[in-house]
Amino acid sequence: MTQTDDFGFGTQIRKSPYFDATVRWGATGFSVYNHMYIPRDFGDPVQNFWNLINDAILCDVAVERQVEITGPDAARFVQMLTPRDLSKMAVGQCKYVLITNAQGGILNDPILLRLAENHFWISLADSDILLWAQGVAVHSGMDVTIREPDVSPLQLQGPKSGAVMRALFGDDIMDLRYYWLRRVELDGIPLIVSRTGWSSELGYELYLQDGSRGDDLWEKIMAAGVPLGLKPGHTSSIRRIEGGMLSYHADADIDTNPYELGLDRLVNLEIEADFIGKDALRRIKSNGPTRRQVGLVIEGAPLSGPNTTFWPVSNGDRTVGKVTSAIHSPRLGQNIALAMLSTDAAQIGARVQVQTRTGLLDATIVERPFYDPKKTIAAA
Repeated sequence: MTQTDDFGFGTQIRKSPYFDATVRWGATGFSVYNHMYIPRDFGDPVQNFWNLINDAILCDVAVERQVEITGPDAARFVQMLTPRDLSKMAVGQCKYVLITNAQGGILNDPILLRLAENHFWISLADSDILLWAQGVAVHSGMDVTIREPDVSPLQLQGPKSGAVMRALFGDDIMDLRYYWLRRVELDGIPLIVSRTGWSSELGYELYLQDGSRGDDLWEKIMAAGVPLGLKPGHTSSIRRIEGGMLSYHADADIDTNPYELGLDRLVNLEIEADFIGKDALRRIKSNGPTRRQVGLVIEGAPLSGPNTTFWPVSNGDRTVGKVTSAIHSPRLGQNIALAMLSTDAAQIGARVQVQTRTGLLDATIVERPFYDPKKTIAAA
């Protein structure tokens, strides 16, 4: 939505603790994610992309709501929710996981944080996993408490994010490893900091644990960061598609399974735990998926923005799938897309046609991610 005096979706759409600060710093458009406003417009999205990959941006991602799971059976309960083997997950570690239903469909692809032996946060993509987890717990027989805590993340992303973190927290923060977390304070503001983020760049997430300090935290980060090149920004569709990162409801949903996405590494059918969807995923693996996610390079003039509908993909007269996310990458000089195609049509190098909003365009099936496939930038 575009900024108005009232942002009139109503009180059922929540505002983050950083909402007023983002408006002061130039946010002019918002959308809704997990029933909360998220900034989507700080001006030119291409400039936002360059700010991210050349310098650093600060993004309000309080929409990444946390599902907190505590209690004596917390670890056993969390393992029941995901097919990823968590047996070696240490306190202080983060993991990218999938949450699956009984049919093996993906309900969410969050980051899991282990704060203590029996204390976990599930940092959500856009779906109501709090309700799912509470429902699963009812007849589980496990001793767990499940709630949404007062936690609101910010993302500090880009090659200069480390320098900003050093300015805020000192040299010790530079020891924080990729996909690990640490408890810190900033002038009395309680935070969990993790080396994670939705950008495929070097980055950090700062989880505020007191919503009344949101405005204060935003301003402190910007004060330290602006001299180092930090800009206010929003999550970049360009960079996340370059990096092959999923957007839930676009690239995956309840009818998508891990094998279609090539996420076999997040499924361990050999573990003893009887996680939800285990039998279904065993059948899917045995039979082989009927669809496969691929990358596409789409010919023609640069796309003017991301797709807002699923574009049909055809091979001659036959529809073989759909484009789920498409964008023009100014760095690659190409129109790039993620697509879900029938397995028999998903051959690397094959030519297909995409029905875009401007007409039928030729495209080539390619491997994804399109840039830095081994995530060396983010892990550096």
